[in-house]
Amino acid sequence: MRAPTGEQFVLTRATATGSSTAIITEVAASLRTFQIDGVDLTEPYAEDRTPPFGDGIVLAPWPNRVEDGIWMLDGKRQHLDITEPARHNAIHGLLRSTAYRVTEQSESSVTLNATVYPQHGYPFMIDTSVTYELVDGGLTVTHSLHNASAAKAPVAVGTHPFFRIGDVPTGDLTLRLTAATRFETDDRLIPVAENPVDGTNFDLRDGRLVGDLYLDDAFGGVVFTGGESVSSLTAPDGRRLELWQDESHPYVQVFTTRKFPKDGGLGLAVAIEPMTAAPNALNTGAGLKWLEPDEKWVVRWGIRYSG
Repeated sequence: MRAPTGEQFVLTRATATGSSTAIITEVAASLRTFQIDGVDLTEPYAEDRTPPFGDGIVLAPWPNRVEDGIWMLDGKRQHLDITEPARHNAIHGLLRSTAYRVTEQSESSVTLNATVYPQHGYPFMIDTSVTYELVDGGLTVTHSLHNASAAKAPVAVGTHPFFRIGDVPTGDLTLRLTAATRFETDDRLIPVAENPVDGTNFDLRDGRLVGDLYLDDAFGGVVFTGGESVSSLTAPDGRRLELWQDESHPYVQVFTTRKFPKDGGLGLAVAIEPMTAAPNALNTGAGLKWLEPDEKWVVRWGIRYSG
């Protein structure tokens, strides 16, 4: 039986103590599995499933939500498909169900390409690629977006990985972000303001237990040191997972759910999503990148683990 996410690309790399493994899917270029020395660092899902809650998928040419699927281009209203019917938004771009093409592959890396073709609501052609590469102690992910259109095109990119540290209960992990602001939203999760986190429950700079968090929130004002911003999850035994994102990613979304399919039932999971633009960026312009015709843009993020 064929997997609903298409071909599965298995990456392996020898480490000092064992090996690291990642499985990438053909559909949505999802990071379906990532582990080091047998320790799961992302929430895996079965090969016969589609990604629950968008687990590990690439979000392009925009991450997060566009209010009512409507935005303005040169004074003309653009209508995107409504892909979040419950809140009447367009969400997470145009490649969620697209099969990518492999252009390069080795034992420890793979590059997949997909094109966003002109369509109602987005009249541009954008060639995209994503490279997953196992490295010592982690994984590096490189995205590129190339404007193949004759006009300037608005783009952004994000990803939707859920993280864990082996068998440690997710609620026992401590989450830290460097973010100084949080986007206040309405009941449809569309931003209405960007506020400082100081003195609020959304200040995660000193760390909070994931089990105490109920979030579907975007954060800004992230601090970059040495060209990268780092979010982390730390286990009670000191093991630490870091999500790093380059300076092209000035935003991060955190989503917690108690309904993630895991361990034979439903449980708590946490997604930490690097984003180059804020929610509803096609309307607000926050973080939106306008590519000139034939211009290419490359951005990176990755995962590090210390056991």
